[in-house]
Amino acid sequence: MRALVTGASSGIGAAIVARLLGQGWQVTGVSRGAGGPAHPRYRHLPLDLSDLDAIAPAIGALRVDALVHAAGLLRVGRLGETAPEDGAAGDSAAMWRLHVEAAARLADLLVPRMEAGGRVVLIGSRTATGAAGRGAYAASKAALIGLARSWAAELMPRGITVNVVAPAATETPMLTDPSRTGVTPKLPPLGRFIRPEEVAAAVAYFLSPDAGVVTGQNLVICGGSSL
Repeated sequence: MRALVTGASSGIGAAIVARLLGQGWQVTGVSRGAGGPAHPRYRHLPLDLSDLDAIAPAIGALRVDALVHAAGLLRVGRLGETAPEDGAAGDSAAMWRLHVEAAARLADLLVPRMEAGGRVVLIGSRTATGAAGRGAYAASKAALIGLARSWAAELMPRGITVNVVAPAATETPMLTDPSRTGVTPKLPPLGRFIRPEEVAAAVAYFLSPDAGVVTGQNLVICGGSSL
């Protein structure tokens, strides 16, 4: 079993890599810098996914059984508070490129090479339903649900599933990112933030034989935040 996991050097992506390696997968991990475990079944692929034209040459002829797009970026800003020339438009474009366009480029390259039983999992966000100060982020994550459901419908005849795992605030470096000043993460009602390992477990389920007939779904892991 072979998987490509983006955002592999930290946070949710790193937890997914560790989980899959523990289950016997061969993993290609994608991130901008060096990173990843020293493991005989792990290969690191240094790639800045925001450079969309660099994706195809880096992927080359790689064939995988699963694509997990976990790379993410958060930039915050309330409506009308930041002029486009001050960077808001650039931040919105950067999130859209990384979350949506990079996912589409990777899928265009890798999914046609998958055999029956192939899997695609996109890491979304509970914020996809909307959150004050995070409109552009929410929009890019909401787009992943539309992509996943559309791809799922297209790929059913080939036996390939596509799903989204959408966590609430998770214990990753994104929680303390200085760029989110003024928009603090909300503690879920269950009393703690989501752990990356819990997100990785949900991804592992979607990649497992037990989820062979589950497709087009958005699994929200929110500690009660959606209630």
